[in-house]
Amino acid sequence: MLKLRSLLFVLLCLPVLAAAQQLPTPPVLAAKSWLLVESASGQELTGQAPDQRLEPASLTKLMTAYLSFAAIRQGTIKLDQTVPVSQKAWKTGGSRMFIQVGTEVRVEDLLKGMIVQSGNDACVALAEAIAGDEENFAQMMNREAQRLGMKGSSFRNSSGLPDPQHYTTARDLAILADALIRDFPEEYAKYYSMKEFRYNNIRQPNRNRLLYIDPTVDGLKTGHTEAAGYCLVSSAKRGSRRLVSVVLGAASDRARAQESLKLLNFGFQFYDAVQLYAKNEPVSTLKVWKGKESTVKIGFARDLVMTVPKGFGPKIKTELVSQQRLMAPVALGQVLATLKVSIDDKAYGDYPVVALEEVPAAGILGRMIDSVRLWFL
Repeated sequence: MLKLRSLLFVLLCLPVLAAAQQLPTPPVLAAKSWLLVESASGQELTGQAPDQRLEPASLTKLMTAYLSFAAIRQGTIKLDQTVPVSQKAWKTGGSRMFIQVGTEVRVEDLLKGMIVQSGNDACVALAEAIAGDEENFAQMMNREAQRLGMKGSSFRNSSGLPDPQHYTTARDLAILADALIRDFPEEYAKYYSMKEFRYNNIRQPNRNRLLYIDPTVDGLKTGHTEAAGYCLVSSAKRGSRRLVSVVLGAASDRARAQESLKLLNFGFQFYDAVQLYAKNEPVSTLKVWKGKESTVKIGFARDLVMTVPKGFGPKIKTELVSQQRLMAPVALGQVLATLKVSIDDKAYGDYPVVALEEVPAAGILGRMIDSVRLWFL
C-alpha cells in the first residue's frame, strides 16, 4: 500500500516537475541590486531590487556621455574643438585623465578620457563646454532623465561624486544604457570598446574587465565609491541579440565582472528572442469610416520582439483587438488596436498597434454617405 501511494505521488508530481524544469531559474548575485534586459524587446529577464535608489558613482558618466553625443549632433560642440580647462575641472577629485589648468583639450580626447579612463576632470570640462557650468549641466541631466522615463534618478553633478541628492536605480541605468546604444550607435561602437587611452603621457586601461574576458561584450561603464560599492553596466551582443546588464553594489572589481558575466550568460543560454513582426510590417487592415481612404494598414513602429524561455517560441499565440467603427481622420502612428500575446493560454503581454499611414477626412459628400451607411449597421 505504501509503495502504491509513493508511485501515485510521483505520477502526480511529474507534470509539475516538467513544467518547473522548463522555466529557467535565475541566478542570485552577490550584489545589492541588479537587472538584465533584452535590448530589442525591452523585456526584463531577471532582477533584484531594480527600483532601489542607490549611489551611481561613475555610472553617472553614461548620462554625461549621452548629453555630450547629443550636443555634438546638434552642433553645440565639435569633436575637433578645443576646450579650455578651468580651475574647477583641474581640481576635481577622484579618477582623472590629468588635464592641466590653463591648457586646451580636444572634445574627442575629453570623451575618451571620460569613457575609458573615467576622468572626473574630463566630465567637468565637457559640462562647462556644453552648458556653461556644471550646475546648469546637472539640470540638463535631470530633464533628459525625465524624457527617457528614468523615474528614480536625480543628478547633481556630471561625474558621480557623492551627494545625498545624487542617485539612480538599476532600472533607470538599463533605460539609459539602452538609449545610448540605440540613439548613438556609431559613437557607442567607437568609444565604449576601447581598452585603453593615453593622454598627457599617462596610459590608463579601461576598468571594464569584461572587455578582456568576453569578446561579445562591447561596453559600457564601471563605477565605484565606498558607499556605492563596485558597479558595472555592461552590454553584449551574440548573434542578433543584445542584452544589457546592470550590477550595483558588488564587493570588488573582480566580483562585479563575474556577477555581470553570470547574468549575461544566463540571458543568452536560457532565453530566445522571437520576432513576431518587423518594423512597419502590416499586421492587419482596418475599415475606416468618413475618410478619403476606406482602409488603413496597422502595425508596429519598431520590430516587435518577444523574449521567451528556450523552447517556448512555438507556444506563442496572438490576438488582435481593435476599436469598432474607426472614424477619419487617422494620424500616422495613432494607436488603433492592441495585440494580445499569450503563451500556453496564459497572458504574456499587450502591445499597442499603430497606423502605418494617415487617412485624412473625406469631403462633405463622402462623410454624408458614410453617415447614412452607419445608420443601417
